[in-house]
Amino acid sequence: MNFNFFSIFTLVTFTSLLSGCNDGDKLTLSERSIIYCSEGPPETFNPQLSISGTTTDATSKQLYNRLLVFKGKNNILAPSLAKSWHVTHDGKKITLYLRQDVSFHQTNYFTPKRLFNADDVLFSFNRILSKNNAYHNVSSGQYPFFESIKFNELVDKVEKINDHTVRFILKRNDSSFLANLATDYAVVLSAEYAQQLSANNNQHNIDILPIGTGPFKLKDYRVGSFIRFYRHDDYWQGKAHIEQLVYDISPSKTSRLTKFLAKECDVSSYPIAHKKITDRKDLTLESITSLNVGYLGFNTQKPPFNDKAVRQAVSLAINKQALIETVYQDQATRAKSILPETSWAYDNNITEISYDPKRAKALLASAGYSQGISIDLWAMPLQRAYNPNAITMAKLIQNDLKKINIKVNIISYEWTAFLRRLSQGEHQSFLLGWTADNPDPDNFFTPMLSCSATDKGSNHTFWCNKKYDQLLSSALHTSDINKRKSYYTKAMAIIKEEAPLLPIAHSKRFQARDINIEGDILEYFGGINFYQVSKRVSKKVDGKALNNTTMISSPKIIDKETMPIEKVNN
Repeated sequence: MNFNFFSIFTLVTFTSLLSGCNDGDKLTLSERSIIYCSEGPPETFNPQLSISGTTTDATSKQLYNRLLVFKGKNNILAPSLAKSWHVTHDGKKITLYLRQDVSFHQTNYFTPKRLFNADDVLFSFNRILSKNNAYHNVSSGQYPFFESIKFNELVDKVEKINDHTVRFILKRNDSSFLANLATDYAVVLSAEYAQQLSANNNQHNIDILPIGTGPFKLKDYRVGSFIRFYRHDDYWQGKAHIEQLVYDISPSKTSRLTKFLAKECDVSSYPIAHKKITDRKDLTLESITSLNVGYLGFNTQKPPFNDKAVRQAVSLAINKQALIETVYQDQATRAKSILPETSWAYDNNITEISYDPKRAKALLASAGYSQGISIDLWAMPLQRAYNPNAITMAKLIQNDLKKINIKVNIISYEWTAFLRRLSQGEHQSFLLGWTADNPDPDNFFTPMLSCSATDKGSNHTFWCNKKYDQLLSSALHTSDINKRKSYYTKAMAIIKEEAPLLPIAHSKRFQARDINIEGDILEYFGGINFYQVSKRVSKKVDGKALNNTTMISSPKIIDKETMPIEKVNN
């Protein structure tokens, strides 16, 4: 996203702050809470407004629900706020039948007077769709994911049939539409809360003092320091196991490790020093192979990368295998395209851009740079699954490009500034990545490189190719998987030839946790989820811990199945 809400609206309004706990509070925090050491702060508390992974991790599945979700071994679309749905034969009308027992959060700043209904769905999506909506331009009026998929060009209107039935009317069939309704960005907000804020002229609070239907609600936030969530006791799927969830914001990977080893965190994101963790019997290191890609991107609207030959030369000069071994510690596969091999649309016949410094130097000379060139390379400041150490990667690339007489100046900014400046096109080249929000292959092709994603979206290469876009459009207009795959194969070939970016790796996402923390947190796509996570607490007698342990609570839990990524149900 292109701005930082919290540099404008500082959200320190509540009475209970982490730094002010007394001994009794610490006991409560230890036994009835989970502390998660996260790698960065959210840009907003509304994931409609940001494509940042730190934002979705902190908000999407903790605070909100979507109309649909992916579930099961085959990634089948399943009910969520919509208990069922119907699609007409031509694919242009999607009717969703809503649950009638869903409560919004009650907080210090809002008390709902009704349950979730169709008005909330209409408000949530009309805010995105209509520039005339009173909330459209609140918090900048940018909805990057929805803009990248041309949501407003696809959806003609959203109709309220009755209080518990809504209908999306599309201008054309789109085979990814339902999948996009299940992404982390398609959250449902409270129309009643929006009306209250409008009456008090506090519209901006909708994105920084959030109200959702999710398993947790916001209690307090100290900018850049921590977030405290409380359990939503009226959650429609049953109470979460834990009563408090605290995000300890620790951008320094060394600081996170220190806190985790000292038991100041129960769970830590993107851990380093894996052996130190695995050597401890009281700690666990886990990983998941997520749908992602780490890449080197080029600003195709700025010299020298407005020249395809220069982009190709740089791509040929980079030793990707060395990056895999050094940066990813061999916990990733070399990327042949932006699409991981686990996707059903992946083409096994696709060939990888090879490491060929000699050819790279020749291409550079043909572009008029035989005497060398100087470029800026922007490296993101924090760890992500798709790139665990962008600064180290930048240094390795710097060394590779020096061999073909390219001088690389490495630049980095604080995360929100980094994203804002990227969106404004200040860069020449950059290290970033993409983690899929759903298993549909369009979720890679459109948000990353489509023409629509260059404007306020997620295409920071600013590359726009009409033939490529037409292939994506054709793929979305058919439900025939073989036809869709053929279109995506041709799209991958265009990416390879035009080289707006160099795919580097598809990596695992690592997480460390205390052995007493149970339940799935990591997911194959989208943000993390603490809803079904629990904590075993040692029973004590006269101050001495016993060997047996007990759960904090025994809430009703909806069955959750692991979701492999080898197969997709369309």
